Amino acid sequence: MADNYDDYSKEQLLRLLRERDRRPNFGLVWERDEIDHDLSVNNDFVALDWDAGLSCGDGPQDNLIIEGDNFDALRTLRMTHAGRVKCIYIDPPYNTGNRDFIYNDSFIDKDDNYRHSKWLEFMYRRLELAKELLTEDGVIFVSIDDNEVFHLGLLMEQVFGAANFIANVIWQKVFSPKSTAQHFSDDHEYIVCFALNKTVWRPNPVPRSVAQDKAYKNPDKDPRGPWTSGDLSARNFYSKGTYPITCPSGRVVAGPPPGNYWRFSEERFLELDRDKRIWWGKDRDNIPRFKRFLSDVQKGVVPQTLWQYNEVGHTQDAKQEIHEILRFENTTDVFSTPKPVALMERIMRIATKPGDIVLDFFAGSGTTAQAVLNLNKEDGGNRRFILVSSTEATTDAPDKNLCRDVCAERVRRVVTGYTTKKGEATAGLGGGFAYLRCRRIPAATVFRGIQHAQVWTALQLIHDVALSPFQASLPLQTAQGKRSVVIYLPKVSDAILAALQTAIHGAGQAVVYSWQPALLAQRLTDPRVSFEPIPAFLVNRFGARSSSKGGRP
Repeated sequence: MADNYDDYSKEQLLRLLRERDRRPNFGLVWERDEIDHDLSVNNDFVALDWDAGLSCGDGPQDNLIIEGDNFDALRTLRMTHAGRVKCIYIDPPYNTGNRDFIYNDSFIDKDDNYRHSKWLEFMYRRLELAKELLTEDGVIFVSIDDNEVFHLGLLMEQVFGAANFIANVIWQKVFSPKSTAQHFSDDHEYIVCFALNKTVWRPNPVPRSVAQDKAYKNPDKDPRGPWTSGDLSARNFYSKGTYPITCPSGRVVAGPPPGNYWRFSEERFLELDRDKRIWWGKDRDNIPRFKRFLSDVQKGVVPQTLWQYNEVGHTQDAKQEIHEILRFENTTDVFSTPKPVALMERIMRIATKPGDIVLDFFAGSGTTAQAVLNLNKEDGGNRRFILVSSTEATTDAPDKNLCRDVCAERVRRVVTGYTTKKGEATAGLGGGFAYLRCRRIPAATVFRGIQHAQVWTALQLIHDVALSPFQASLPLQTAQGKRSVVIYLPKVSDAILAALQTAIHGAGQAVVYSWQPALLAQRLTDPRVSFEPIPAFLVNRFGARSSSKGGRP
């Protein structure tokens, strides 16, 4: 029975309210006010610098490899790609306590009292940004192990909503048990999957395996090809599902097994029999079964949540793959936790179609890009990838650059071709990428600190135009967007105005970005042309947020 609060004193009511405020709601809570502020969180504007020497391929580039802190990269991608990424895959630090997770330039070990809270704060900041990049029918996959899987599930429920949970996939990562394990052999990891909107996201079917196809035979030499048979009865009630069946031998089957019903009405059953889709057995005297042809199911099967190593690879496969491409003397010293290409291909098959954008902001050794390129080669698609990786430089190794020397180099060799350690030549998959670096610009200095090349890179990405470098020798930069011509004017003069009029002469629509848009609007009156101010347009779109920790999200 509820308390009668009318009889409580003010002090009693206040005490009850304080107790209620201290009581956490159901869900995830971590010590945000007790841990050090995440130093990667900042208010700076983030620009992208193009490095032509580290880029790969000729001509404009659709694929991106971004070097920098992924918090910075995600904020600039929010400016350029919000609502456009179909699939996100990440393999974040697992927070094992064995020097795999760095928070504020320090490794987090098992003795850190706030080990899990620091990891959650780190992940929360990035997942919140990642969510804004997904299309309405987009999906995110996150690899994890036992150290944080339970916390990750609750965190993703908080960010994406419990109603948008899709699956928790189990990946069998090893091919033999660890005999030295103290309790259980650690044979698997998880891939947690959430959609932005579960009601509209649908997975693609998974291609059938050879083992699955072996179940289909053709004992009666049916011209429609191999088939397998299925039970005609089911437990679900069907009003027309009870009737006797006469076998070709003359034997009468009185009805389905007790408590079951035939799947089809008698009328439909007779139609199937006339079409030779009913199997009566070799002697034509068996309880009938329904023939299901391989040609009817070859489009694939529904994805399952158990992925075995013989289907999608294991950790040793992954290490061998990267070693074959980069040929490091000791792969473990360079990158110890890559994922096999087949695993990434499984995710891409389920979650993407030709033309989709894939993002990996813990790109590691670049496996995601190789999987995307493999699928494009297979089906002629034009999926695009965006990889984000830090250098992982430390005080002890200030020149270390994982993004440049491992991630980008691997993708470059996959694109152009490489020779294995056995001397075997492997043909390139084609394609290319633009190599970009994040550069922070303090919010107060963006108007005088941003460079023309950075502006042009951002504008092309915003308008979904394949990237081309800024050409300082040209009076204006132009690109054909999907709906209009995109033009950037670093400065305005009479000669440049004449060039601008020529550029827009044959355009249906044009958007012109300039440091002097009001002057241009006065000098050029054309209803097909709109003008936007630089850098205000980019700053407003960037939407810098407060870096204060604030309360619990």
